[in-house]
Amino acid sequence: MKTANITSKKTDISNPPGGILVWLLIILEVLTFLIASIVFLHYKENNIEVFRASQHHLNPIVGTINTVVLITSGYLMASSIIYLRKSNNKKSAELMKYGILLGFLFLAIKGFEYYAKIEIGIGFTYNIYFTFYWMMTGFHFIHVLFGIGLLSYIYKGIKKEKYNSNNIFDVASSITYWHMCDLIWILIFPIFYLL
Repeated sequence: MKTANITSKKTDISNPPGGILVWLLIILEVLTFLIASIVFLHYKENNIEVFRASQHHLNPIVGTINTVVLITSGYLMASSIIYLRKSNNKKSAELMKYGILLGFLFLAIKGFEYYAKIEIGIGFTYNIYFTFYWMMTGFHFIHVLFGIGLLSYIYKGIKKEKYNSNNIFDVASSITYWHMCDLIWILIFPIFYLL
């Protein structure tokens, strides 16, 4: 009897939080960005002066602020599901709402940064550095935008008590996706802004 209790408490690796398909998506997405980052760094070795000069067009303080904004959003999302598991839908929805608002703030800051680049003529074809910059940060921007839409839907479901401590699969999947957005940003932020 004790063995059955111990076994039931163990996490099944084939059923991770958010489901196996979400984790396969995360692995594929992270690998895609990782490969793009490696290719970027390879090109940097061969074009070091161009890359260093191009990096001066980015503001590491703005990039750092946006990193803090996105990581804080991820923390709020993680806290949201903890409260949902405790059957506190009100607190869960509140935390998710703030996490979503921080997601919008991330996009607004990034949008301002994009606008500033376009204003001075730095587009996708400006040079190899900015081709990578627009491609990778733009793809991440789309991921965050999709995540905000997904989490807004989940937020409404939590408020209407569609989701609760017994029904969290969709919530866990959405929040896991959001953490993927955090992880990808943490991967690409330093290669563009710091290295």
